[in-house]
Amino acid sequence: MERWRMVFSGSGGQGVITAAIILAEAAVLYEDLNAVQSQVYGPEARGGATRSDVIISDSEIFFPKVFQPNVLVCLTQQAYNKYSPIIRPGGLLVTDTRYVKLERKVDARQVELPLYDTVMESIGKPIVFNICMLGAVVGLTNILKPDSIMKVLQNRIPENFLKINRDALQLGMKLVS
Repeated sequence: MERWRMVFSGSGGQGVITAAIILAEAAVLYEDLNAVQSQVYGPEARGGATRSDVIISDSEIFFPKVFQPNVLVCLTQQAYNKYSPIIRPGGLLVTDTRYVKLERKVDARQVELPLYDTVMESIGKPIVFNICMLGAVVGLTNILKPDSIMKVLQNRIPENFLKINRDALQLGMKLVS
C-alpha cells in the first residue's frame, strides 16, 4: 500500500479536524491499517485557520507531521494560499469552488468541487460539509471503503444525524464518480 500523507485545511468550524479523525479512526478500526492524526488551529474557536494531518499506512509510522502531502484539501482561500506550495509533486489538491479560487499552478492534479453548494442544495445543513468533503476524498483516492467511514460515524454521531451524514458521504463520492 502507498503511504498516504494527507492535509485537510480550512477554517475553524468547517469540521476538517473531525473529518481527519474519522478517516484515521476508520483506517485503524475497520481496515487494519496504521494511522496517525494531528492538528493545528488558530486561537479563534471559529473562523481561525485549521489544519489536520493524517498519515495512513500498512507499515509503522514514526512521525505524525506531514511535510509534503500527496493529498491536500483546502476549504478556504487562506488555507489554499498557505498550504498549496507544500503539496508533493504529482499529488492531489482538492478545493471547494465556493470558497477557493485557484491562483497558482501547482504540480498536482487539481480537483475543484462544489462541495458546500452541493450540500446546501441537497441536504440544506452546512454541518455535514466536512463529511461531503470526506466522501469526495474517499472517492478520489479509494484509500478506505465508504462502509468503514460509516461505521465510525455510527459510533460517533447521534442516530438522528446518521442519515444526513450518510447522504453527505454519498454526495461527495457521487461528485467525483
